Amino acid sequence: MGSPPRSSPRLSWRRVLCVLFLPFVSSGFAPPAKYRNNFIFERRKLPPNPRRFDWSHLTPRELKNRSQGIQTEERAGRNPYFTLEGHEFLILGGSVHYFRVPRASWRDRLLKLRACGFNTVTTYVPWNLHEPERGTFDFSGNLDLEAFILLAEEVGLWVILRPGPYICSEMDLGGLPSWLLQDPTSQLRTTNRSFVNAVNKYFDHLIPRVALLQYLQGGPIIAVQVENEYGFFYKDEAYMPYLLQALQQRGIGGLLLTADSTEEVMRGHIKGVLASINMKGFKVDSFKHLYKLQRHKPILIMEFWVGWFDTWGIDHRVMGVNEVEKSVSEFIRYGISFNVYMFHGGTNFGFMNGATSFEKHRGVTTSYDYDAVLTEAGDYTAKYFMLRSLFESILVRPLPPVPSPTPKAVYPSLKLSHYLPLWEALPYLQRPVTSNVPINMENLPINNGNGQSFGFVLYEMTICSGGRLHANAQDEAQVFLNETSLGILTDVYRDIDIPPITECQLLRILVENQGRVNFSWKIQNQRKGLIGPVTLDKIPLNWFTIYSLELKTQFFKKLRSARWRPLGGPSSSPAFHLGTLMAGSSPQDTFLQLLVRLESRVCVHQWTKPWALLEYRASGSALPAWLLAPARHQRDRPVREGEERLGRLQHRRPQVSILGWLNHGCVTCGCGGPTALIIKIQHLA
Repeated sequence: MGSPPRSSPRLSWRRVLCVLFLPFVSSGFAPPAKYRNNFIFERRKLPPNPRRFDWSHLTPRELKNRSQGIQTEERAGRNPYFTLEGHEFLILGGSVHYFRVPRASWRDRLLKLRACGFNTVTTYVPWNLHEPERGTFDFSGNLDLEAFILLAEEVGLWVILRPGPYICSEMDLGGLPSWLLQDPTSQLRTTNRSFVNAVNKYFDHLIPRVALLQYLQGGPIIAVQVENEYGFFYKDEAYMPYLLQALQQRGIGGLLLTADSTEEVMRGHIKGVLASINMKGFKVDSFKHLYKLQRHKPILIMEFWVGWFDTWGIDHRVMGVNEVEKSVSEFIRYGISFNVYMFHGGTNFGFMNGATSFEKHRGVTTSYDYDAVLTEAGDYTAKYFMLRSLFESILVRPLPPVPSPTPKAVYPSLKLSHYLPLWEALPYLQRPVTSNVPINMENLPINNGNGQSFGFVLYEMTICSGGRLHANAQDEAQVFLNETSLGILTDVYRDIDIPPITECQLLRILVENQGRVNFSWKIQNQRKGLIGPVTLDKIPLNWFTIYSLELKTQFFKKLRSARWRPLGGPSSSPAFHLGTLMAGSSPQDTFLQLLVRLESRVCVHQWTKPWALLEYRASGSALPAWLLAPARHQRDRPVREGEERLGRLQHRRPQVSILGWLNHGCVTCGCGGPTALIIKIQHLA
C-alpha cells in the first residue's frame, strides 16, 4: 500500500495527535511500565542486575570536591535512583548504635561493617542518655557522638543520623528522658508547649555538634531522619512539620527523611521529605502505599530487620540466613537502597532497656544481640559472609580484608565468698525521702529535681496489724515484713496478705523498674514505683521512708568500705554477694553465665568506675552475658586516634570489679527470698 498524502484535508484530529505524539514516544517520554499499574515490580521476570559499581572514589576521605549531596534521579525505562556527586549510588547501610557498644570496640565494629561491603552506618541518638537531667548534657566517653561519626569517616563510611527526639530502638521510653513524665500536662510527641520546649533546648545542644559534620560541610553525614515511626503514633498533625522546621532552623539540610512501617508511611511522612519504610522481608505488596505517596523517588528501606529483639521470658528470636539472602538479592536486583537493622546490636548497658506491653509488660533483655550480622560480642555470623558475597558481586573493586576475630578467654569458675544484706547497704545510699504518701520514681525530689530514671525504689512504712495489702507497683515489687519475704506484687497482681502481728513492725516494698514501654501510645503513662495509695484492708497507709536505689557509681564506691560478712550459705533476704576471679595480666573478652535459677544485674567496674550494667535472667534468654575485657587498654599501648582509655589503671595491682544485683532469684527457686551478687576481678600486672 502507498503512504497517504502529506497534506490530506481529511486527516482527523485524532491522527494529528497521534502523529504529534509519536516523536515523544520514540524519545522516551511515554509513561514507563512501572507507572501504568501499581509499582516497579511489574516485570516479575526481570533478569539479575548485571551492573557493577565502583564507589572507591565516593568515600568521605576521597571525595574532596563536593557540590551536591545525595540526590534523586529518574530516567525512562528504569526505576528512580540515588546519586552522589552525579554518580549512581546505592545506600548500603548497617545500624550500629554507639551507645550500645563499648567505645574501645567502635573501630572494630565499623571496620567489619566496611569490610562486609556496606558504605553507610546509621545510628540513633538517645536523648535520655545525653540529657539525664534537665540542662545537664553528656557527650563524653561512650556517648561521644562526634567521635563516633568522625571514626566512621576515617574508616570510609557515610553516616545517616537518626536524632529523634523519639527513637524507639527498644530503649527506655523510646529514648525520651523520664523527667518529661513529671509534668502531668505534658503530652509526649506532640506540639504541647512543655514537650517542645524541652525538645528545643535539647536540639540547641545536639544539633550544633553534628551540623558541621554534614556532607556539604565536608563531613560524612549524608542524611538525617526526622523523628521515628510517627505514622503509628500520629497524635498531632502539626508535630512532624514542627520538628522538620526545628532541624532546618539549626542548620540541618541535605537529604531529610522519615521512616515508618509499610502500612503507616502515608501518615508519618512530611511534604518535601523523602519517605522511607521499615520491613522484615521483600514483598511486592509492601510498597503499594509508598508508591502512592512518592512514585518518582527511589526506594529506601530504612530498617530491613534481619532479626528481632528479645524480651524476658521469651526464647531468643532468630531469622534464617536464606530468608535474609532472598530479600537482599531482590533489593539489589531492583536497585533498592536499604539499611540492615541491626548490623551489630550490642548491649543494653545499665537500665537503658525498654519494654513491650501487648499481652503483658515484658522488659527488653540486656542483650541486644538481635540475631544481627555480628553477634553481641562482635563475632562473625553466616549472615556476614553471605552479605559480603552478595556485595562483592556488584562491586568492581575488591572489598577490604576481613578483620581478625576479637580474642576471647575462658576463665575458671568462681565461688562467692562474702555478702552484704541490702538492709545494711542502705546507709551507703543518699539520704532517703520522707513523705506522707508514696511518691513514684520520676517525682522523687532527688537528682536536682529530676527524679529517678532507672533502678529500684524501696518504700518503708510502719504497720501495727495484718490484713490485705493493696498496691499498684510498676513493674514488680517484693514485699517484706521486717526482713521476712511475704511475696511479689506486679502490675497485674496487686494484693498480698499480711499475717497477723501483735506489735508494730516495718513493712518494706522493694519496687523494680523493668523498663518503660518504648512503643505505642502507652509511653505517656510509664511512671514507675508505687503509683497511687497503698492500702491495708482498704485503709490508706502513710508516712513512707523512700530509698532510691539507682546503683550509680558513687554507691559502688561507698560499698567498698562496707563490712562484708563471710558467706556460709544462701541468703534469705536481698543481699550483695562477692567473689573473686583471677583474670591474669591481660584480661580478654569473655562470657558470664550464672548456673543458678536467679535474676541478676551485673555491673562491670574498672578500678572504681563502673561503665556497664548487665542483666541476666534464667527465665528469659539463654544467652550468657558478654563482658568486655576490663583492662583492654593496657598502660604501655598508645591510644589510637578516636579512642579513649576506659579508666586508666593507676596501680600495679589494680582491682577490677564486676558488681551485680540479683533481685529475687530465690523466689523462683523456692528458697524463700531474694539474693544479690558482686563479682570482683583481680587483675595481676
